[in-house]
Amino acid sequence: MRDTSKKFRVRSKIWVEDARGKLVLGPGRLRIFDSIQRTGSMHAAAKELGMSYRAVWGKIKATEQRLGKRLLVRSVGGPTGGGSQLTSQAVALVKAFRDMQSNLTDEADKFFDNTFEGILSGKGK
Repeated sequence: MRDTSKKFRVRSKIWVEDARGKLVLGPGRLRIFDSIQRTGSMHAAAKELGMSYRAVWGKIKATEQRLGKRLLVRSVGGPTGGGSQLTSQAVALVKAFRDMQSNLTDEADKFFDNTFEGILSGKGK
C-alpha cells in the first residue's frame, strides 16, 4: 500500500528490449497477456482492451519473434469455438516481469526516501 502522507514520490516505468532496442515486454504487453489469460481469446482480449485484433496479434507475434519462443497456444474456431492460452513460458515470463517490477519499485522507493526526501521536504541535506 502506498504511503499517501508523503508530499513526493518517485515513479518509474520499466520494459525489456532486445539487443536492437526493440520492445519485448512491458506494461502494455502484460495487459495483453493478462487479458488473454482471463478471457481465453485474443479476440476477446482485443475487445476488452479497446484494441484491434490485428494490433494484439502483431504485438504478440513481434514478442514471440524477438524471444524466439512461442507464447500462445492458439486453436482455430469450429463447433467449440477457438481460443488462445498462454504457454508455460509465457506464464513464467509474466511472473518474472512482475517480480522484477515489484522489486525495482521497492528499491526505487527506498533510494528516493534515503536520498531525496530530506532535500525535497526542506528537512536536510
